[in-house]
Amino acid sequence: MNHSIAAVFCLLLAASCGTGETSTNQMPTTPTARANPFAEPSALYLHAPDFSNIRTADFAPAMEAGMKKQLEEVKAIAANPEPATFANTIEALEKSGRELTRVNKVFFNLVASNTSDSLQAINTEMAPKLTAHEDAITMDTALFARIKTVYDGLATSGLDSTSQYLVKRYYTRFVRAGALLNTADQQTLRGLNAELAKLSTLFSENLLKEVNNAAVLVDDSTQLAGMTATDKEAAAAAAKEKGRSGKWLITLQNTTMQPVLATLKNRSLRERIFKASISRGMLGNATDQKATVSRLAQLRAQKAKLLGYPNYAAYVLADQMATTPDAAVKLLAGMVPAAVKNVRAEAAKLQAMIDAEEGDFTLEPWDWDYYAEKVRKAEYDLDESLIKPYFELDRVLRNGVFFAAGQLYGLTFKERHDLPVYLPEVRVFEVFGPDSATVGLVYFDPYSRDTKQGGAWMDSFVDQSYLLDEKPVVTQNLNVQKPADGQPVLLSFDEVTTLFHEFGHALHGLLSQQKYPYFSGTNVPRDLVEFPSQFNENWATDPLVFANYAKHWQTGEAMPQALVDKIKKSSKFNQGFMTTEYLAAALLDLQWHMLPAEAPVQEPEKFEQAALANYGLSLSMVYPRYRTCYFSHIWGGGYGAGYYAYMWSEVLEADAFQWFKEHGGMTRTNGEHLEQTVLSVGGSKDAAQVYRDFRGRDAQVGPLLEKRGLK
Repeated sequence: MNHSIAAVFCLLLAASCGTGETSTNQMPTTPTARANPFAEPSALYLHAPDFSNIRTADFAPAMEAGMKKQLEEVKAIAANPEPATFANTIEALEKSGRELTRVNKVFFNLVASNTSDSLQAINTEMAPKLTAHEDAITMDTALFARIKTVYDGLATSGLDSTSQYLVKRYYTRFVRAGALLNTADQQTLRGLNAELAKLSTLFSENLLKEVNNAAVLVDDSTQLAGMTATDKEAAAAAAKEKGRSGKWLITLQNTTMQPVLATLKNRSLRERIFKASISRGMLGNATDQKATVSRLAQLRAQKAKLLGYPNYAAYVLADQMATTPDAAVKLLAGMVPAAVKNVRAEAAKLQAMIDAEEGDFTLEPWDWDYYAEKVRKAEYDLDESLIKPYFELDRVLRNGVFFAAGQLYGLTFKERHDLPVYLPEVRVFEVFGPDSATVGLVYFDPYSRDTKQGGAWMDSFVDQSYLLDEKPVVTQNLNVQKPADGQPVLLSFDEVTTLFHEFGHALHGLLSQQKYPYFSGTNVPRDLVEFPSQFNENWATDPLVFANYAKHWQTGEAMPQALVDKIKKSSKFNQGFMTTEYLAAALLDLQWHMLPAEAPVQEPEKFEQAALANYGLSLSMVYPRYRTCYFSHIWGGGYGAGYYAYMWSEVLEADAFQWFKEHGGMTRTNGEHLEQTVLSVGGSKDAAQVYRDFRGRDAQVGPLLEKRGLK
């Protein structure tokens, strides 16, 4: 998305996707007479944020100043007495709003990664103002008239193809934002947008509170049987931090299933954790989300109708690769029978394991991961506790993720200790290209904390643009449990894969070679944006890469080949479960957003049950990966009617990886081809054409079905 006139919208959604040593939680909040640190570009290297000179109290005034300045810039463009041209209208808009972009980039990254009550209060105050600011630009009649003039004259403009596409994207964006509506309807749309911004912010704030409130406190260490000593120490440290010394606090991730469920022997504790997880946002307390999500769905449907669409999903997908909700549903629903068949077979194996141990109970959701791990050990002789010592975080990052990027794209990395960070545990790396020239910076923030949203994501402080002479400064956020002092950071293989995934997004940002901010890096349709990230996951198991990072954290010895073979052999294990929980969430998202404007307000639990039953996914043993009231992607993260995109992109990445295998695998030549046709291109072409440029044809679903064992 555009980082000038669309910067507000883009950044409000950044936590989905997306620093002095002074924590933002400790920054002074009392306004003082001081210079606006965002008025000019940062004087630090590549305009990296100068957190040694940023205070919480700076954000709201800087946003207000940024909005005022951008409106003055836009007014000057709209009132220009010269005939509208690409240079004085479209390109001028691309250059507008830089001050607002600078402050928003820092602010929304901190709200996601290290928030505070003060930052949340500013977010609540500013969200509707920022939305109104965006509306004031996209519904400016005189400005749109100039955009339309340039658009109507494209045939004889003589502009290059990228500039022509930029004009088309501006025209489409303004139309989708209500530029063609009459004055009364525009006023209605402004009201809808303001309420949507307010409720989306409220949802995100309450979600973080719910995750923290739902953490499970354990006062008897015997209940923790099965947990590793490192995990127990981390749980004890988390409890101590909350003033509960001598106890253990099990914090929750934002997903339905929790990692600890795979190891805990105590069934009642597993049940307690699972129920705490699935009840988030539905307890009728001060942070209950039911009314919020129901109203969000209703408002989105009303907005879509006002803009001429039957429902919000139709509005969203009209501007994506899928183009229609039917296309997305067809892909997802078509996979349900095979996924459910597999999950029933997997459930039978788990029940057989329970019966063999004389468990005398029926498999429940909180039992799945625990007995799946037992079955995996039995069938593949694979024990997660034996794997993790070979996946030390820093080694995976440097010798795995960075190494793969070097092999494919000729990149090298050097850690910088001279740039200020928002927390001491955040690390900064400078990235160099094959010609040794600086490509950009990467800020790496790996640990979970109460002030950080759940999940993992990539975002940016600065986006690449030749027009603005800016190089990329990107962020990488994980939610790995911080170990007790002196202990190593050992990852599960899922966490290893997540690290490779998020760095795929980082590569999309780092390798961007675009003139216009609108097209930079990950500013592409949702159902293309996950392609580079999911594709990059493949290198986690590439023999050359794996051998380079999978080494014991104490001895440095390579993982034994027998253990490597077991990991590969078990790659399709539990795919029925993982596919089913994803499909349930993705179809639930689409069902919420296929509601017409006339539909009554829905009761979330009843709606969820009916939606899942509609697709044959109402399964007692498998819940959606995200239930409605903690589905952060769709209510607070910019993926409303877009969660299907992960599967859509996975079709692309599986097909693309098949091309790599056919052409020699991990080589610089193949990496250059992907870089030139996809990673450097950003959003400067139609997304379907971007993939065709890489593959020579449209993607085929066969490689994905084979990969997931669903063929």
